[in-house]
Amino acid sequence: MTTNKTSWAKLRVGLLAIAALVLLTALIFYITSSTNMFEARSKVFAFLDTSGGLLKNAPVRLNGVLVGKVTDIGLSGENRQNRIIKVTLEIEDKMLPSIPNDSKVTIGAENLLGAKLIAIKKGASTTPIAKGGELPSGSSAELDDIQAQASQTIAVLQNILTKAEGIVGQVEAGKGTIGKLLVDEELYNRFNNIMKEVERLSTALNAGKGTLGKLLSDETLYNDVRKTLGRMDQIVADIQAGQGTAGKLLKDDSIYVETRASIVEMRKLLADLNEGKGTAGQLLKSDALAKQLSATIGRVDTMLDKVNRGEGSLGQLLVNPSLYENLDGTAVEMKGLMKDFRANPKKFLRIKLALF
Repeated sequence: MTTNKTSWAKLRVGLLAIAALVLLTALIFYITSSTNMFEARSKVFAFLDTSGGLLKNAPVRLNGVLVGKVTDIGLSGENRQNRIIKVTLEIEDKMLPSIPNDSKVTIGAENLLGAKLIAIKKGASTTPIAKGGELPSGSSAELDDIQAQASQTIAVLQNILTKAEGIVGQVEAGKGTIGKLLVDEELYNRFNNIMKEVERLSTALNAGKGTLGKLLSDETLYNDVRKTLGRMDQIVADIQAGQGTAGKLLKDDSIYVETRASIVEMRKLLADLNEGKGTAGQLLKSDALAKQLSATIGRVDTMLDKVNRGEGSLGQLLVNPSLYENLDGTAVEMKGLMKDFRANPKKFLRIKLALF
């Protein structure tokens, strides 16, 4: 009797353990599974030209929303295009009304690592897909090309990382400006000294020393600057109001008209000059007048050379000392004669009368 009770107790413990394991397994499957095992599902078929590496239990997504999974992949037995591979899809019944019967099925990439999925692009028909119905195949980019492009992108990124690693290595070795900033003690000390100088300058400015310091802390200088700015603002306001010469130049239309007329006259004058009109125009454009002027300048230059050499009266006046002295003496005598005349004019009058 005792033996039977012990066996029955062991059996109950074993059955309880098995039930606990089954419940735990079901709970784990329910938590980790992307589908609900208690929801009703129906099969829908899709025909493709190639499986493209698609595997069983691959997710099925309707415009990105998970609606089921792939349960079977095999040959359809047909040779028509886009009907060589038959894929069995297990779709949740509640999602079937959201899938029009003209929706397109393609193989997509779940991620860059190569995992594939069935992508359903929702159609425009008002009739939903029926249980056991078929979905047509849609056109999509080749997955191998997509993976190749992804591989190229990864290779480029890897190359960039390699170069970045080399740059970091050079910096750690003290090469380049950044490397020297990190490892060169002398450069660090210089930078530290510069920071100290900046700190002393900031202290001096805060203490009101120097011109900048006074600008920051001296109320009197601040008030003077403010008054100056006020006067400048008043000047600008007067100019905008048309007061003064500058204001009239900006606001007076008559001055603008006169200035414009003067500019027109100046343009006309320049045009006449360019056309060779008038004396100035002849001077600019006439070759004969230019030659005549050049000849005149040449004769003047020759005359000046003769004068410098002492030729002629003017030349003698410049270089002959005796002639200069005679002229100077004559000028002195004339000065004395004029002085006597002003002092005693009767003397000269009597002489004049005696002559008669």
